[in-house]
Amino acid sequence: MSADTPAIEVHDLVKTYAGITAVNKVSFTVAKGEILGFLGPNGAGKSTTMRILTGYLPATSGQVNVCGLSVATHADEVKKFIGYMPENNPLPEDMRVSEYLHYRGRLKGLSRGKLSIRLDEVLELCDLKRVRHRIIGKLSKGFRQRVGIAEVILAEPPVIIMDEPTIGLDPHQILIVRDLIASLRGRMTVIISSHILPEIEMTCDRVLIINQGRVVSQGTPADLRREVFGHSRYELEIAGDTAAALPGALTKIEPTIHIAETGEPDSAGFRKLCLTTVRDDDLGEVLLRTLAADDRFRLRSLNRMHPSLEDVFLAATKRGWEAVDEPAATTVR
Repeated sequence: MSADTPAIEVHDLVKTYAGITAVNKVSFTVAKGEILGFLGPNGAGKSTTMRILTGYLPATSGQVNVCGLSVATHADEVKKFIGYMPENNPLPEDMRVSEYLHYRGRLKGLSRGKLSIRLDEVLELCDLKRVRHRIIGKLSKGFRQRVGIAEVILAEPPVIIMDEPTIGLDPHQILIVRDLIASLRGRMTVIISSHILPEIEMTCDRVLIINQGRVVSQGTPADLRREVFGHSRYELEIAGDTAAALPGALTKIEPTIHIAETGEPDSAGFRKLCLTTVRDDDLGEVLLRTLAADDRFRLRSLNRMHPSLEDVFLAATKRGWEAVDEPAATTVR
């Protein structure tokens, strides 16, 4: 694989089950060392797509390349390049942590000398050294998830695919797993599926949103905000001649600013206003400086409003539903 070849290339991927389309002409690429968040509602086709990428499920049509090799024609070789952690990752409950990882390392083809060194590395990286001799079935959910991640990265595959790795974890455990995944950036290409959207935003370089088997949006979180909402928003608390003087003052700063009142004035005369503009660069400083210097106004606060990834997800999937004339009655996950 050449240096500029994407780690993963998917083109017009289709998967049907008994006439039901689970994945419908999905196309995307993932660069080397990139962490991609794969989002979608239940039944959107995320898990089906991930299984096709790993070679565990054949595609109906389309092209999938991993590390420059076609999954359809080189499935066995491609599997050597991928570490896969499915949702509700099955682990042998009667084996000890180090015993299981040693067993998996040998299956992955690591020599005994290399495995001994690598085993210590992943136990340290995943904070498992203190439980290395514990039986897996007696570990907490958080430790079991970390054992799963340790197994996935053990042979240092160039591509990691994880389906809901933080499912069922408490906030502290999620933080540990999030930091662990982020530590792989640049060394491995990672696709991670999750319903915990703040974790995706903090961990991933780019996001792909799928609905009804179709890609409805993809890009960085900032790109998606611009694509889905198309404007910047500011919340302004101000008193004074807001009806007559404020529109003119704001137009001089930026002609595209639109003012919307969000409530009644309080006892001190301050109103809450929502300002929207197509300008994507931050106007906060110039707005603050101009309005604070104008004797016609009293300024209490100015905040730029950032739609959350959850807002983007809901808007993008709603748009995806509206793009389908007759949504299928049956979905496949």
